[in-house]
Amino acid sequence: MVLQRGASVPVWGRAAPGESVTVTFGSQVRATRAGADGRWQVALALDAVSRTPAVLTVSGEGNVVVVRDVLVGEVWLAAGQSNMEKPLGDKPKQKPTLDAEADIAAADHPELRLFKVAKKKFTQPQEDVTGTWVVTTPASIEQTKFSAAAYHFGRMLKTELASPVGLIDASWGGTRIEPWTPVAATGAASDTGGSETRQYTPSAIYNGMVAGLVPFGLRGVIWYQGESNIVDGEDPASYTSRMEALVAGWRGAWKTAFPFYYVQVAPHLYHIVRKATVKDRDALPRMWEAQAQALRIPDTGMVVTTDLVDDLRDIHPRDKKSVGLRLASLALSDTYGKRGIVAYGPVFRSMAVRDGKAVLAFDFADGLTGRDGQPLDWFEIAGADGHYHPASAMIERGRVVVASANVAQPVTVRFAWDESAQPNLVNKAGLPALPFRSDHPIPAIRSSGQ
Repeated sequence: MVLQRGASVPVWGRAAPGESVTVTFGSQVRATRAGADGRWQVALALDAVSRTPAVLTVSGEGNVVVVRDVLVGEVWLAAGQSNMEKPLGDKPKQKPTLDAEADIAAADHPELRLFKVAKKKFTQPQEDVTGTWVVTTPASIEQTKFSAAAYHFGRMLKTELASPVGLIDASWGGTRIEPWTPVAATGAASDTGGSETRQYTPSAIYNGMVAGLVPFGLRGVIWYQGESNIVDGEDPASYTSRMEALVAGWRGAWKTAFPFYYVQVAPHLYHIVRKATVKDRDALPRMWEAQAQALRIPDTGMVVTTDLVDDLRDIHPRDKKSVGLRLASLALSDTYGKRGIVAYGPVFRSMAVRDGKAVLAFDFADGLTGRDGQPLDWFEIAGADGHYHPASAMIERGRVVVASANVAQPVTVRFAWDESAQPNLVNKAGLPALPFRSDHPIPAIRSSGQ
């Protein structure tokens, strides 16, 4: 496995009440006694990366537990629903990821270790999870059905940081955000009396798949979820507060404000493919807006995926490599302080009106252009009546100038406000612009690497 590099890395477990326990790792020896409840915990000082396999030994009064081939590096937890769960290889009723065969064949990374958490739901937080650490090989990546997005994320981190990387995949398709949120953060209680719970029971999946990981040392979390919170008829605007509860709950459990990077859900024809369950055609744009508003949570970041869909009827876009690499760019820039990394596409900042036209300013706007040299698309403009009209848009001196013959005096502009929107506005890094409404400002984003 991989232990997180850090000054104080926990090792914990159970023993008989009052039993002496000794933990040895390299030259470090830590001794303690189990409490009256049998719990014990020590901390290792692991400030430096270690690519040399070591042995972790835990000795009690009557037995010894030995963990071999332990490296020290960077550990990330990947969680969410089916687009995080989607593996490199085959999955029933889904198309394989792009370049799946080549990626699997090349998945030979001794310093990239994977832990797939078994799917479980419980009414109460569990002390452990079920899973096994494995070294990344073509065989193990297929056997574990490991997250493709997480794999590509970890592979890029390992290369760029020259460090071992451990990935923990806790994902479950078709799940809402509420089951992933600790009960203390939701204020809700489970509604069943048994150990197994319904799919949407608040906190049930957190209890079964996340709580048992605490306090394992993590550098941060990557998250890809939201589709199931669109298709039940509720107003997606509530997702912002649900994200705040999730992030606060997880950080509270680990007692650390680790970075939390997430994926804005992809374009999909919800009102056609899932018309019986989605509120209206604006449900997905409102979810995009709610996810963007969650950037007000400190130490978070979001990647945009409007350009990564090859079939708008498929809710599982096949390009998970780009998703993983964009998440890795966020981490490299904002967590590890790597300079020169462009981690964001254009983000709307302000609007001015000049000569009957709306002039839009963007952050992360170096090299604004239309992808493939095509005219800008998916802009709409409205006057005081609030009625939007398709608009032309041109780039002038680093700004986007938007106009329509039907709107003499612009009041608001919106961009990519449609579930099928795959707009072409990008910056020099080729990253897509974030969908927006000009009268709903996006929280300011600061990226240390740009």
